[in-house]
Amino acid sequence: MKIDGEVTTGLGKAAFFLSQEFYTKEFKKNLGFIPYPGTLNVIVSEEYLDEISEIKNTCENIIKPDEGFGAVKYIEAKLNDIVEGAIVFPAKTTHEENYLEFIAESKLRDELNLNDGDIVCLEF
Repeated sequence: MKIDGEVTTGLGKAAFFLSQEFYTKEFKKNLGFIPYPGTLNVIVSEEYLDEISEIKNTCENIIKPDEGFGAVKYIEAKLNDIVEGAIVFPAKTTHEENYLEFIAESKLRDELNLNDGDIVCLEF
């Protein structure tokens, strides 16, 4: 599946969670990288919500957390046909369903010179 979406500023909470050792260790083991402590937030059109929901609900890649933290489902993905990473679906989130959170090894806003409102392509 390939979809375009708009870069937006998140709530800033992902940095704390992606810094937790049990998450970083599992991402390294399963994806081959330790994610930058933050996500690239992408708003996608509501026309994709049924497909995204299906992917999220059937996804078997899951990181079970330490006590007090939520589980995270993830699927491997590519951003703009060049950056390997993953889309994460945290069990505990305040984002709407049309927000996707992309993780990668580097800070993508700097690496790709991305700003709010820029359009990116996600493939998963």
